[in-house]
Amino acid sequence: MKRVNFISLGCSKNLVDTELLMKQFELAGYKVYADSDNPKADVVVINTCGFIGDAKEESVNTILEQVALKEQGVVKKIFVMGCLSQRYKDELLVEVPEVDGYYGKFDWTGIIEALNHTYNVECRNSRMLTTPSHYAYVKISEGCNRKCSYCAIPMMTGEHKSRPMEEIVEECKELAANGVKELLVMAQDLTYYGIDLYGKNRLADLINALADIQGIEWIKLHYAYPAGFPMEILKVMRDRSNVCKYLDIALQHCSDNMLAKMRRGVTKAGLEELLTKIRQEVPGIAIRTTLMTGHPGETTQDYLELKAFVKSQKFERLGVFPYSHEEGTYCDKYYTDDVPTVTKKRRAATIMDIQRKLSLTRNEGLIGQTFKVIIDKKEGEYWVGRTEYDSPEVDPEVLIKSRKRLEIGGFYEVLITGADEYDLYGEMR
Repeated sequence: MKRVNFISLGCSKNLVDTELLMKQFELAGYKVYADSDNPKADVVVINTCGFIGDAKEESVNTILEQVALKEQGVVKKIFVMGCLSQRYKDELLVEVPEVDGYYGKFDWTGIIEALNHTYNVECRNSRMLTTPSHYAYVKISEGCNRKCSYCAIPMMTGEHKSRPMEEIVEECKELAANGVKELLVMAQDLTYYGIDLYGKNRLADLINALADIQGIEWIKLHYAYPAGFPMEILKVMRDRSNVCKYLDIALQHCSDNMLAKMRRGVTKAGLEELLTKIRQEVPGIAIRTTLMTGHPGETTQDYLELKAFVKSQKFERLGVFPYSHEEGTYCDKYYTDDVPTVTKKRRAATIMDIQRKLSLTRNEGLIGQTFKVIIDKKEGEYWVGRTEYDSPEVDPEVLIKSRKRLEIGGFYEVLITGADEYDLYGEMR
């Protein structure tokens, strides 16, 4: 049996594409590996990221590592797909000709055909999960119509393109039938879903339909956009018991000066009004956001305003990233990268320090409460799980000591007995 190894880099949206192609290789009779430790694979497929400098560097280094293995005779063929090859295919063909084929973000189905197999259209939505079998990422659209100054993603993915609702529901029914209990619904911009297909936002309708699927116990929403936020989704989050009170919404900044320079289409007052409305409509919701420091033109006053905003909003989950100057973006064309790197990083670190203290205070306040927790894995003496307010990989975990064996993917009532900055400790009720 021929062997293929998949190496998936970047975001979870990339991972979905990887899982879809893995299934096609399995149907073609291959033994499929997911980023295992250098198996002697006949074929290696690298799904690349081209979002920011560090991600591009990781992708290029991974390609070169596999080329070295090919030269040693360990690997026979290498195919590259994803955002990096979508954006830099011509350059890669010249710089790394040892790769057997470069495919972009949307033509990766050609990889299976390049190996003399037929792409199975009937199974186009079937996947080999690389996640634990109880949860799966679900991509509901591609692309983005926003024009944020710093972002290169629209250059790689094009305009927003929603998937038909019926297709998504059928995919999720299949996932549920195979044991998936938690759907991590994602898109570059969730809040634009359906406008291109149906003439209006249909996110609330879609999530209601997914909540009806038997076996699905948790649904979480990732990557909303503040401008044009579909308020009707809040009623779904409040009323449907299996739609988690969790929202990942990237805000990036709060000062009017920076929001305008970033081309975010919203004001500080608008952000504050939206956050207030979300918390009023969905009591107890956990809001996850990302912020950026050091965007061109960010003044000391802008930064101080951002610090105060973080302190006042007390976000349940927060990440901060120093600005990365990307070629071809609005920033590259019209702004000078005028904030020193050391300043960008210092500002980001300071805000994260504020968030750590807020997180510790919040977590300590949870001691003595009981939460429904899903178990993801066993690590050492702890069973590791999450509450409905946490997504895999990016959010806090609950570390549980239990005399009895717990089921991976099982739900349990857990009493919180301790806390640190990012994790909780608990025991079975």
